Amino acid sequence: MTTIDSQHDDMMHDAILDYYGKRLATCSSDHTIKVFSLENNQQTLLEVLHGHTGPVWQLDWAHPKFGTILASASYDGHVIVWREVDGVWRQLIDYSAHQASVNAVSWAPHEYGALLACASSDGKVSVLDFKDDGSYDTRMFSTHESGCNAVCWSPPSLSGSIVGQSPAAGPKKLASAGCDNLVKIWAFDSNVNNWILEDTLTGHVDWTRDVAWAPSVGLTKTYLASASQDKNVFIWTKEGDCPWQKTPLTEEKFPDVAWRVSWSLSGNILAVSCGDNKVYLFKESNKKWQLINELSG
Repeated sequence: MTTIDSQHDDMMHDAILDYYGKRLATCSSDHTIKVFSLENNQQTLLEVLHGHTGPVWQLDWAHPKFGTILASASYDGHVIVWREVDGVWRQLIDYSAHQASVNAVSWAPHEYGALLACASSDGKVSVLDFKDDGSYDTRMFSTHESGCNAVCWSPPSLSGSIVGQSPAAGPKKLASAGCDNLVKIWAFDSNVNNWILEDTLTGHVDWTRDVAWAPSVGLTKTYLASASQDKNVFIWTKEGDCPWQKTPLTEEKFPDVAWRVSWSLSGNILAVSCGDNKVYLFKESNKKWQLINELSG
């Protein structure tokens, strides 16, 4: 395990590697974003990005086919999309349509195009659809009346499909997590040119803090993980047209709030970030989830 000195002046909220794993972006309550180069087990601070006027909650790198692009979500209600060209970082857009804190940003799989989903405490999710000329269209829809904490995209390929059918063949879907303790599944309907509610997943008894869709390559069913203030993580599975099935990740609750969930690229390992300053790694074996490691900061 490698330790990185973020050099932030306040609490750090997110850290994310780019597609190649050679750059790390971090964000903090100090209102800044920092971009590091990670080469030969050494970290080099490349840039400090200033633009937000409140804590920066979350970051997400776009796929490199679109360039070196980073999105940031902040308490100030803004989403800033940053772009680097020839070593110089600039703001591509400053999106300010939300009326409260923007808590999460998520780029779609590149097969869907340059789409960015933003989740806000105003209870809405907006999806920005970027065009080749730099302009973008926006679709905003209500998700969780008491506030939306997280949003993620479905994987682009059909479950169990490794080769053959185009990965963009499946419909675009989003999952959102809210302060109403719910996870909701949304599907894009081209007939109304907007997102419609497909499913509502119940089970948490406190705010749902995060939701993550597992990559589907090689898997026979769809997996979704949700993390909650209630100290539980649920695994939701779906096969074909059958209803979603809920399975607690652990028999006992976590020691503290389950803040974040993240899948490995292969979709067979789940990481859970907990309020006890630990990250727990789980793997499914014989239809049961086994704890395989604990990482302490």
